[in-house]
Amino acid sequence: MNAKRSQRTVCWSTGFFLMLAVVAQADDWTWEERVGKSLALKSADAVVWQFNFGPEQPKPHFHPVALPDGRVVTWDRPPDHVWHHGLWFSWKYIAGLNYWEPDRKTGKPQGSTEWANVKTTTRQDHTARIEMDLTYRPPDGQAVMTEKRIVEISAPDERGQYHLDWTCTFTAGDKDVVLDRTPLVGEPGGAPWGGYAGLSIRLAKDLTERGATTPDGPIEFSDQSTYRGKSTAMDYHGLIDGQPVGVAVCDHPDNLNHPTPWYAIRGQPMSYFSPAVICYGPHTLEAKQSLTLRYRVLVHPERWDADRLKQECQRFIRPQ
Repeated sequence: MNAKRSQRTVCWSTGFFLMLAVVAQADDWTWEERVGKSLALKSADAVVWQFNFGPEQPKPHFHPVALPDGRVVTWDRPPDHVWHHGLWFSWKYIAGLNYWEPDRKTGKPQGSTEWANVKTTTRQDHTARIEMDLTYRPPDGQAVMTEKRIVEISAPDERGQYHLDWTCTFTAGDKDVVLDRTPLVGEPGGAPWGGYAGLSIRLAKDLTERGATTPDGPIEFSDQSTYRGKSTAMDYHGLIDGQPVGVAVCDHPDNLNHPTPWYAIRGQPMSYFSPAVICYGPHTLEAKQSLTLRYRVLVHPERWDADRLKQECQRFIRPQ
């Protein structure tokens, strides 16, 4: 047997037995709900995913996000950015106030992100739906914007792949609201790390041999270990415990600034990426008007190429 054929046989065998393991695990999956705090899908040995929304949380977020085999792909509260929370959504500046990170003096962001009316629906087929109302409030107590957030989560398939469909509808209060970000280099007050805001993923510390691709092909990170560009989707992948894993995000064509700008980092130890919807400029949401953003986040045990990423995102945009 030649080397290439042997390698294909080993890869097929590994994938086949992983598939059998996932199918067997599905019989043992259970829901674990801590009222007012968290919802998790669990296998016999580990958490597949967990949504955290207790009042002690700085932001509602998903962590751990894992594969059914137990490999965790997210990182919550890393020492370099303790305001990063696995898979989460946060604006940077709303009406001039910072909602993203805590003030060093107070330990809290300038603006308050509040949530209520959290409704979790779990099903016997291991799918789930999460609904919640959010309020964005400055220190004076008068809300400037509200949000209705819905996340639909699929069951893992026979390979261990699953997705989380986000729908976030933001509505301005009585006045126009400016959604902004740290300016980019070349703008007044610009910084190399500017442009971030919105849906974000901080990937696991032990992710190695990292890379990313868009529907146009593999991306190239800069000398500063960052990437910026516009495309309809991105897959960020690598190895955990020597086996491939990836997280992809698909941008809905009805979203603001579609195809979305992206901000990705491949640093040490930071693996991060985001469909940074307002990367290239602020957006004004007029009084009483609404903005809806939709994304699909896919968790999978592979390294996807451009064609596979396009196929998966077509299923999101044009479901069967």
